[in-house]
Amino acid sequence: MTHEAAGLQSKDCVLPQWKVSPRVRAFVTTRAGGVSAAPFDGGAPGAGGLNLGFSSGDAPDAVKENRRRALAATGRPNAAWLEQIHGTQVEDAHAVIERLALGERTRADASVTDRAGVVCVVMTADCLPVLFCDDEGRAVGAAHAGWRGLAGGIVEKTGERVATLAGVPASKLNAFLGPAIGPQAFEVGEDVLDAFVAAAQADRRDATKAAFRPVGGAPAKYFADIYALARLRLADLGIDAARLHGGTHCSVTEKERFYSYRRDRVTGRMAAMIWLAD
Repeated sequence: MTHEAAGLQSKDCVLPQWKVSPRVRAFVTTRAGGVSAAPFDGGAPGAGGLNLGFSSGDAPDAVKENRRRALAATGRPNAAWLEQIHGTQVEDAHAVIERLALGERTRADASVTDRAGVVCVVMTADCLPVLFCDDEGRAVGAAHAGWRGLAGGIVEKTGERVATLAGVPASKLNAFLGPAIGPQAFEVGEDVLDAFVAAAQADRRDATKAAFRPVGGAPAKYFADIYALARLRLADLGIDAARLHGGTHCSVTEKERFYSYRRDRVTGRMAAMIWLAD
């Protein structure tokens, strides 16, 4: 992947390292490769940032140019941009794009497709993006998994939809965990632990609790491992570890590379994009 004319190159992205059909195309943007100024900049001195979020407070013209660059990297004229609400709604990506053409927004946190050239996309700045595909490239999907959506089942619902479109068992899917807040930075309260334990299958409650490391103090605080929690949910779909990829970055601590709402509050948005080649 090299798109020098578009201003977006391989070094500006995180690419899934999975062995799937070449029909499957995917990447996650970083803060590099765009035109946004501080605090939405590219992390290095004088570098423009690739902020893709209109609601971030950035100059709209800068966001438009950044989205143009991101779309140029897909070779498609548009993508299924969602109005994300930290829920569990999964939409058909083609229908989302059709609504956008009519000026209508879609409130959801995931999209799926089995149509070539239809780009599924979710935006993040600490929340976990999860990309799905089957081995043969029959269907793909993208999910935005903040802790509420993850506890509510957004990962399972998206995976099930992709599997149905692909005509395969969910256990035959591949999943990529994009850059998100790392386990050394994601401090949460007991309410978050309780929500995950209550939603976990009985035989996974101990493993779910183990994804929370006590910080101490009163009220009780924990460092949550969102990657471990997502892997448990993916295991509920029957996806084994060999089909799980990514989950190694931290958007908070890798300041020069990723946007982070928890770290900066005023910050940009990255995008995880996946589609099927024609």
